[in-house]
Amino acid sequence: MLRRKQIEEGVFKTLAALATYLIIAVLLFLIVVIFKQGYRALDWDMITKVPQGGYYFGGEGGILNAIIGSFYLALGATGLAFIIGLPVALFMNVFLIRHRFWLNRIRFFLDVLWGVPSIVYGAFGFTLMLFLGLRASLLAGILTVTLLIVPIMIRSIDEVLRTVPKGLLESAYALGSTRTEIAFKVFFRQALPGIVTAILLSFGRGIGDAASVLFTAGYTDYIPTSLSQPAATLPLAIFFQLSSPIPAVQERAYASAVVLTLFILIISLLARLLSSKYKEHTIK
Repeated sequence: MLRRKQIEEGVFKTLAALATYLIIAVLLFLIVVIFKQGYRALDWDMITKVPQGGYYFGGEGGILNAIIGSFYLALGATGLAFIIGLPVALFMNVFLIRHRFWLNRIRFFLDVLWGVPSIVYGAFGFTLMLFLGLRASLLAGILTVTLLIVPIMIRSIDEVLRTVPKGLLESAYALGSTRTEIAFKVFFRQALPGIVTAILLSFGRGIGDAASVLFTAGYTDYIPTSLSQPAATLPLAIFFQLSSPIPAVQERAYASAVVLTLFILIISLLARLLSSKYKEHTIK
């Protein structure tokens, strides 16, 4: 019996290791291909200048408009999603903690929303944009991406809050704290490292999504100066450049993909570093 358990443990350990190495290999292969195809077109002008006349036909310029537009859109959407998501997640884990029936159904509903393809959010955002009388603009893109990442934000924070020791909740009740005080002074402080990670991961999803802003944010060669103006994004810049039949423009698309990949990598590393830094605020 002991021999059989050892064999089973070895088999599953081997399968888990193979799956891990396969994921790492796929990631490295993806990064190598992108860098190999795009490093020749990547230069300082590309990331510091907006497109000039005929840029998508081989003309001069860069993708600064798409970089700034992506950050505007992702920052706005992440901020709105956090404002909505944090109170909802705290409400679920403090006020609804005894109502398991409703709590499980809310989580199921959020999981379904998380799995909805982003193009569906784009179509819904376009319908909402027409209903509100908005044009394709930075504001419409922010609202659409907010709808996309709100379920991600809520469920990410929710999973972090579920790790908070229940003894803290009981101790706070024993000291006479209200539920609101427990939510924001106990649970929020204890879950701060995970909340920071959830914010940065949601930001990464917002900056890298293309389908949800395809019909709502529009596209422009200029940097938007107001919410009513259209905004370019890096994913759409990659799409439009890859659609060009000119090889030099296609190389620029891969170079833009390198820039986007580096941004996502920096965000992921920043999430790790900030999470480690704020662990000192938690109870061990």
